[in-house]
Amino acid sequence: MATHPFLPPPPEGRPVWDAEVHVWLAELEQPARTVQQLASVLSEDESLRARRFYFERDRRRFIVARGVLRRMLGWYLALPPALLQFTYGPRGKPSLLAASGEEWLRFNISHSHELALYAVTRHRELGVDIEFMRPLDDAENIARHFFSASEQATLRSLPASLKHQAFYNCWTRKEAYIKATGEGLSQPLDEFDVSLAPGEPAKLLSVVGKPDEVRRWSFEALQPPAGYAAALAVEGAGWNIACWRWAEPPATQ
Repeated sequence: MATHPFLPPPPEGRPVWDAEVHVWLAELEQPARTVQQLASVLSEDESLRARRFYFERDRRRFIVARGVLRRMLGWYLALPPALLQFTYGPRGKPSLLAASGEEWLRFNISHSHELALYAVTRHRELGVDIEFMRPLDDAENIARHFFSASEQATLRSLPASLKHQAFYNCWTRKEAYIKATGEGLSQPLDEFDVSLAPGEPAKLLSVVGKPDEVRRWSFEALQPPAGYAAALAVEGAGWNIACWRWAEPPATQ
């Protein structure tokens, strides 16, 4: 079961050490003044992307998600958030340009509905996913297209009262893993198995053709607010996790 609730932010900033993973939860609905402040740190490209959203709500949430990311990374690096520059892997995984900050910093971001989730660590890859658990009438049909045969069998075997949570457990763990590897949806979701039954530890169980992958990655089921599911995949073992709620942009200048 998830054992890492999101707590109020630490009273003082502290760096992220090699054996730590920091996970932050942010609400995407923010007061107009906060949205304006966050918009001021976006790059020209990000501002252009924001203006392309048809609905004001979507534009506002994009600004908050990206602005919080910049504030957060700037806080860790003691750099002005507006000066950070991002690059993207072949499958879209974001990272910082070496000229923007320390090469040791690794991060990942996910957002769904009204919440965003961020994970930060040092010298190891990671992926995070959060999903709003909307009602699904076709969960088993979706599972047939995207889940492995073993995962489908586990889902079918569960009581009806657990199937909804189990589906989203599986989905978020799969998403966190393919984001951590940087492969994205180029890696077929039905070619690896994750645990999904509510109450069981989050784990990568097997990967077709890659027997060493199970030992390479550690998983955590996170504890977002009711109505959401979330998961974290981190390279290696022996790390500690701290989960916080983002309140005000950590000042770096």
